[in-house]
Amino acid sequence: MSMYPPEPAPVLPTSRRAAMKLAVLGLAGAGVPLLAQTPKGFSHGVASGEPGATRMLLWTRYVSGGEARLRWEMASDDQFAHVVAHGEALASPNSDSCAKGYVTGLRPGTWYHYRFIAPDGTKSVTGRTRTLPVGKVAKFRMAVFSCSNFGFGWFNAYAHAAESGDFDLAVHLGDYYYEYKRGEYPSAKQTLEGRVLPVDEAATLATYRERHATYRADPDLQRLHQLLPWVLMWDDHESANDSYRDGAENHDPATEGPWAMRKAAARRAYREWLPVSDHDWGTYEIGQLATLFKIESRLTARTKQLDLQEAVKGLPEDKAEVALAKFRDGTWRDPAHTLLGATQEAWLASALKTSVKARKPWQVVAQQIVMGSIAMGPDVIAGMPATTSNFIKERLLVDVEAGKVDLPLNMDAWDGYPAARDRLFKSALNADANLVVLSGDSHNAWAFDLDRKGTRVGVEMAGQGVTSPGAESSIRWIKPDDLAKATVARNPQLKWCDMSQRGYMAVELTPASATSEYRFLATVRQRSTVLAGTKRMTVLAGQRKFEA
Repeated sequence: MSMYPPEPAPVLPTSRRAAMKLAVLGLAGAGVPLLAQTPKGFSHGVASGEPGATRMLLWTRYVSGGEARLRWEMASDDQFAHVVAHGEALASPNSDSCAKGYVTGLRPGTWYHYRFIAPDGTKSVTGRTRTLPVGKVAKFRMAVFSCSNFGFGWFNAYAHAAESGDFDLAVHLGDYYYEYKRGEYPSAKQTLEGRVLPVDEAATLATYRERHATYRADPDLQRLHQLLPWVLMWDDHESANDSYRDGAENHDPATEGPWAMRKAAARRAYREWLPVSDHDWGTYEIGQLATLFKIESRLTARTKQLDLQEAVKGLPEDKAEVALAKFRDGTWRDPAHTLLGATQEAWLASALKTSVKARKPWQVVAQQIVMGSIAMGPDVIAGMPATTSNFIKERLLVDVEAGKVDLPLNMDAWDGYPAARDRLFKSALNADANLVVLSGDSHNAWAFDLDRKGTRVGVEMAGQGVTSPGAESSIRWIKPDDLAKATVARNPQLKWCDMSQRGYMAVELTPASATSEYRFLATVRQRSTVLAGTKRMTVLAGQRKFEA
C-alpha cells in the first residue's frame, strides 16, 4: 500500500457516472486492444493533438504497401450523422505510413468524434477529442504523464486516466519511450514477461520508427490517444540519454555516426508518429483561465551538462570539498550555460507578460526536467552496503560532498543551469505571473515552492514515472518513506515528495486554485487500474506557494 491512503473525494473521480459517460459515447472498454496489430490497414489506432479553440490535428497510420489518400471526418456525434468537417491526409511509406490532417473551423470547448476512411472504404476506429475553451472556464483538467518505459511494466497509468473519463487534455512531458537496446534498461531480469522490446537500440530513422511502433501497439496507450487530445514534448530518451544540442551521454559518434544525423532521425520519427506540429515550443490558451506553455529544453539550445564527478576526479577526499566550492562559484554559475537559448527565453518572457495582461489566473509551464533545487544530505550514505555497485557508490559519495557546499545533485536538471533558471524566474516575476511548472524526467513525485532570492515565484508539480523506476531502485538500504522525509528536511523549496511509486498527475485548474492529485498505481507488473493511494497539493491563485 502507498504511504498515502486514498482520499475520499479525488479531484478527478473514477466513478460509475464517468464509466456510463464513456459507454454512452460508444467509447467504453478501456484496456481492450482496439485493433489486431496486422501489417496492413489501420495498424495503430487514431490520435489527436495540438488543440486550439477552433482547430485540431488528427493522426492515424494506414499501411498499404504504397501511398494511400485517406479521408478524415469530424462529427458532432459518434454515429457521424452530423459531419462538421472533412478532408484528406496522405499515408505514405515516406512517413512510415503515418498520416495527419488539420481540422479548422471548429467550435470552442466542444467534444467531437473523428475517423479516417481508406480508399477501399475501410474505417479506422472512432476517436474522441475536444477543442480548447474560450471565455470564462470554471474548471479544466489534465492528465499529466512522463517516463513511460515499456519493458518495466504495463502502462496502467494510461489505463486509469482513460477509465476516469473526466479529463479535457492529456499532457506528456517527455520520455514517451526509451531508446535502449533489449536487455539494457530494463535488464533482461527486470523486463516484464510479454513486454518484448526491439533488439537494437533506436539510433537510426528505421529503429526510431520501430520503437514508436512497439510502444504504440500498447492497448492502453492507444486507448488514451483515442479518447483525448494530447500535448506532447520530447525529453532525452526520444533521442538518447542525457542529450543536449551537440551530443548525448548515450551516443558514440565513432560507432553511431554524427549526432546531427541521429537527432534529425529522432525528430522526424517523433513528428511522423505523434499528433504534434513541427514547432518545438508554443502556447495553448485555455480560455480566460490559463495559458499552457510548452517549452523545449533538450535538443535546440541546451549546452552540455556539467559533471560533479569530473570536478573532483583524481582528488583525495580532503580536497574534494574545496574543489566543489570552486566549481560552485565558477563553472556552475556560468551565464552562458543554457537550457532554452536566448531566442526561446525571450519568447517565453514575452508570452508570460501577454498571458498576465489578459488577466488569466494561471501561467502553466509544461516542460521536461525538475526545476526545484535538490541537494543530498549526508545521512543517505549511512548504512550503504559494501555490495553497492561502484557506479552508485561513487556518485552518492560525490553528491553528499556537493551537498556540503550547497551544490545540487542533478546537473541534468535545471539545478545544473542555475543562471538559466534565474533568468526564467526573473521573467516570471517581471510579468507578475502565477507560475505553475509541470515537470517529469526524475521518475519520482515532487512538489516545490519556487523562489528567487526569497521572493515567491510559483510552484512546481513534478510527476512520478508511468513505469520507470525511481530512487527506490538504487538507494535500497533506506526505506522510501524515510528517504523522502530526509530529502524534504534537507531542501527548503521541497514541500513533499514520494520516492517509490509509479503513476501520473491529475491536474485541475480553476479560477481560485491549481491542484495536482498524484495518483499512485498499486502495480505496474500486472495489468490493473487499482490505485494504491493519492496525494494532493494545492496552490491558491496569487499565493505562489502550496497550501500547508
